[in-house]
Amino acid sequence: MSQIARAWFGKLPANRLEDYVAYVERTGVKELRETEGNRGVQVWTRKDGDLAEIGVISFWDSAEAIERFAGKDINKARYYPEDKTFLLKLEPQLVHYKVEDND
Repeated sequence: MSQIARAWFGKLPANRLEDYVAYVERTGVKELRETEGNRGVQVWTRKDGDLAEIGVISFWDSAEAIERFAGKDINKARYYPEDKTFLLKLEPQLVHYKVEDND
């Protein structure tokens, strides 16, 4: 069965990364994992000097399953109330990939 990977990335000050990861785990990651059709979530982080990047990659059965989390426009990024206090910019869109090799 093929899957879809939903990939979102954001940038923030490096000194706020640990607090933001904890916030993302309590909000978006928790809700992603609880959504029917979700097959897993990974959180990626990296620091580069004073900046940090975070990525949230979720895996899905179908576009319809993603809609249960994201709404009709699955390409629109979904944010939570405190995201704007951490992130340098709220990117309006994110991307989806077909997972070709899924052992």
